[in-house]
Amino acid sequence: LQLVESGGGLVQPGGSLRLSCAVSGFTLEGNAIGWFRQAPGKEREGLICISKSGDRSAYADSVKGRFTISRDNAKNMVYLQMDSLKPEDTGIYYCAAPPGPRCARLDLVWPYDTWGQGTQVTVSS
Repeated sequence: LQLVESGGGLVQPGGSLRLSCAVSGFTLEGNAIGWFRQAPGKEREGLICISKSGDRSAYADSVKGRFTISRDNAKNMVYLQMDSLKPEDTGIYYCAAPPGPRCARLDLVWPYDTWGQGTQVTVSS
């Protein structure tokens, strides 16, 4: 079971990025996937999750209306579209899977038991 993030980089404030999470070792269609981020000097923060059925739950108020999660089961991929980026969005972004088809609470890290290695996003002019 493996998750691999990609798509991070340097972007100017107001810009957009799309992160990808490639899933291998299991069939994505049976699992929920969430996105977290960790800013420098801060704890890991849950952002948004998509369930097996496509239900989306956004936890962080700071990203509501700006970040969108989607999935392509045929490609075993989950995406995080990030628009109107701000400097405070800087951090390492991780995708993570809870053990099942439903999203776990995003205010907790431990229910997500499979993690990618993370991809760096830097928002700066």
